[in-house]
Order: sequence, then structure tokens, then C-alpha cells
Amino acid sequence: MNKLNEVEQKIAESLLQIKAIKLQPKNSFTWVSGWKSPIYCDNRITLSHPSIRTYIRQKLSERIQDEFGAIDMVCGVATAGIPQGVLVAQDLGLPFCYVRSSAKAHGRQNLIEGEVISGQRVVVIEDLVSTGKSSLHAVQALRDAGCSVVGLVSIFTYGFDIAAERFQEAKCQLHSLCDYEALIKVALENGYIFEEDMLTLEQWRKDPENWAPED
Repeated sequence: MNKLNEVEQKIAESLLQIKAIKLQPKNSFTWVSGWKSPIYCDNRITLSHPSIRTYIRQKLSERIQDEFGAIDMVCGVATAGIPQGVLVAQDLGLPFCYVRSSAKAHGRQNLIEGEVISGQRVVVIEDLVSTGKSSLHAVQALRDAGCSVVGLVSIFTYGFDIAAERFQEAKCQLHSLCDYEALIKVALENGYIFEEDMLTLEQWRKDPENWAPED
């Protein structure tokens, strides 16, 4: 693979170090979707580590400015994208809102929380992109409210083909600070996994929905 840039390297090392990402090729996890997986990601753990939290906030903010220029609002995706989004919005001095997974069943029955004005240029923040379904649910909610969603930025992505296809169909740019390929390279270099694990990890990445661990 290509040489990693400084941000990919640092993010991968940090997520592995604090166990926000765990790799267990021989003892797989089960996701809420029912998929079996040799990897589990919980980037909320970064919030408990100030130096890593600060680095991620800075790099998300820089990526937004580099890719999209001036924007009007930052939006987080419930729930893990909310704290990251707040940090970035504060860093950039911008308004913040977030999108629920579903509308409230009481009160004003909001799907979007916060003041949203039609015509605003918005960037969506996610901690993690897997299949892209929940991320694009948020994008569509904002578009339905009249916003111009210029793109989505995440800390990490698995890089699934289905996600790339969905973002392309939705005409929404996707940028991530680190991806699966970079993570695996750093994990191998630092002894979190071994060469014998690489085939398993590559097979899962190619067909995660149908992958099954070896007995």
C-alpha cells in the first residue's frame, strides 16, 4: 500500500494504543447487525484521553477547512458523532446541531436538534463510517430541512464498497482521517497483529457481511 501520511499514522497508533479499536482475528466480535468481525471500533473512548481528543478535533477541523472552505454549521450524527461535532464546532466558532437516529415520539417530534436555517452550508461529523446508512440518513434529514450538505468527515472508516457506492449515489463527499488499510498496516508494524493474521483480516474486509471465523 502507499506510504501513510502523518495523520493516518498518528490516528491509527492512538486508536490502537487506547483500545478504541481492537483486533481479534482469532476471537471475533459480533456487531449489532449480526455480522461477525475480527475488529471492533469504539471511538468514544478517545473522549477520555485529552491529548488524543485534541489531536482529532484539530485534524477534523483542518480537513473541513481544506476540503470545504467556509461553512455555516457543523452537524453531528447521534450518538457518537455528537461530542466530536461539538468540539469541532467550538474550534471553528460555528453553530452546531445533531441528527437523531429517529424523530422523537413526543414534544416537537424533532429529528434534527438545534437551529437549522434553510440554505446553510453544513458539514456532518461522524466518529465511524461502516456501511454509510446512518450517516446518509443524517445527510438526507439536513437536505430535507433545506441545508446544503457539502460533505461528511469521520475519524475512521472501514472503507466498505457499499459505503463508497452509497455516498456516490447520494452525491456526498466522504473524508476520513484514517481507514482500515492504514490501521492494519500500523497494527502489523507495532505487533498488535501478525503476518499470519493478514489473510483473515483481508478476507473479512472484502466480504464482511458473509465472513465467518474459522472454527
